[in-house]
Amino acid sequence: MPTHLDHVTDLLDGFTPHADAQAQNYRAAGVFLGRPLVAALDLAAERSPDAPAVTDASTDGPRTLTYAEFRAATLRRAAGFVDAGLRPAQRVVLQLNNSLDFAVTLFGLLRAGIVPVMTLPAHRITEIAHLAAGAGAVAYIGEDGRRGFDFRDLAADLQSRVPDVTQVFISGDPGRFAALPDAETALPDDPDPALPALFLVSGGTTGLPKLIARTHDDYDLNARLSADIAGLTADDTYLVALPAAHNFPLSCPGILGVLGVGGHVVFADNPSPDNTFDLIERHRVTVTALVPALAQLWCAATEWEPADISSLRLLQVGGAKLAQPDAVALDAALGDVVQQVFGMAEGLICYTRPGEPRDLVHQVQGSPMSELDEVRVVDEDGADVPDGVEGELLVRGPYTIRGYYRAAAHNEKSFTPDGFYRSGDKVTRLASGHLAVTGRIKDTIVRAGENVAADDVEENLLAHDSVRQVAVVGLPDDALGEKICAAVVLSHEHPPAQPLELAMIRTFLAERGLASFKLPDVVRVVTTLPVTAVGKIDKKVLRETLLAGPPTS
Repeated sequence: MPTHLDHVTDLLDGFTPHADAQAQNYRAAGVFLGRPLVAALDLAAERSPDAPAVTDASTDGPRTLTYAEFRAATLRRAAGFVDAGLRPAQRVVLQLNNSLDFAVTLFGLLRAGIVPVMTLPAHRITEIAHLAAGAGAVAYIGEDGRRGFDFRDLAADLQSRVPDVTQVFISGDPGRFAALPDAETALPDDPDPALPALFLVSGGTTGLPKLIARTHDDYDLNARLSADIAGLTADDTYLVALPAAHNFPLSCPGILGVLGVGGHVVFADNPSPDNTFDLIERHRVTVTALVPALAQLWCAATEWEPADISSLRLLQVGGAKLAQPDAVALDAALGDVVQQVFGMAEGLICYTRPGEPRDLVHQVQGSPMSELDEVRVVDEDGADVPDGVEGELLVRGPYTIRGYYRAAAHNEKSFTPDGFYRSGDKVTRLASGHLAVTGRIKDTIVRAGENVAADDVEENLLAHDSVRQVAVVGLPDDALGEKICAAVVLSHEHPPAQPLELAMIRTFLAERGLASFKLPDVVRVVTTLPVTAVGKIDKKVLRETLLAGPPTS
């Protein structure tokens, strides 16, 4: 029978921590508080036990728990998981939609020292199996089919592909998961704050997503700094409109930041204006976070939605670059509430600050949130460039990882020998320290705020009998930011008179288990793909050709 030490040793296998001297410096400076991630919730519950903590306004709700009730629910959930045989430092795949159950389950896992792998509801078996195997997960948590997709089928498929996943818990199932809160089992001691508290999932710049181990120390810092910059207090109400497992609505400042100051978190499982505007009015929401495509939709909806959303004081927009005209339009519609956010699950978060000139807020994506963030902008040779000159963003700091989990080959490319993370983002830096995002180096498409690795889609498309060659690129789109375009050279097996239809390709990829946000929006059949002098597909030329050609809608 494996011991606690065995589980910890296994967790640390493939984890790259901060150097001991750096971690000690961060603790000495009071940056790392040396506490578990749930400590902030416990303090808030002690201060204001009767204040509203979490409201489920999704299809499961409405239902509100006070801080005392929410804390008690997480303790019962934690005990239930321990009673089911899960142990501290073991990994569990967490795949739940926005709901009260998401919050209770997440904090229950954290409280028991069990490490959740924060996957998205849109992920399917290809990504889930890859992440479960990579993390060494022993259990999976999903939900029933109440929202149109039954995760029980995915769970069964997962267990056939990853035999180490021996337990499955399904939210909404009248059996085991529902009984967990009634379990009464002694909880383990608090976890070491230097250990991974949870795994975030990379947006994917090459192939399948990678695991990002965030420790109790660094993720607690992430939430605290973000909450301070946002000016959060116990009087704030935060609407979770984006998928809650994303770094942005989870800890920037998100759920963790709001609960840390004693504020109120409201979950919505539908981010459309006709749903969220009513929630903002009903709960007097003060803060929320959106990706640019949703922000555009909200801005337009102010013209026809009758709900009073004047309580909103801060609208964070991130996940992709917000165009200056859109930032201006949002401020005009909502009253100077836009905060630009630029960051990554790997670490660095930049914010524009309340009180900064609005013309600056409209043009830049923010400045680093910590004085200890070390930022470099470098040219193709790795040499630092002057302010105002475009280059790749490199970063190192107390809440930026030093390596992907169990991904040595990726780490050689993604991190410098002295520990700087190569973001793949092209930026220019102002003398003030603000960053303006100008593009990307890595072959990534940002579709409605989700990063999509082009080669992941390409690899799956090449399995189709009708596809001989393919190149996937992002094309500008007013609603999505970028849409996914697959340029396909047909194979000899494809019937000459039969068109290659988009619906056919999307169905094929979905059946292969690819996440819905990775499915192409456009398919263009071409006779050849342009290549560079060394024989690689020239995506710059391809993109220009596609944009100059017939409409690609």
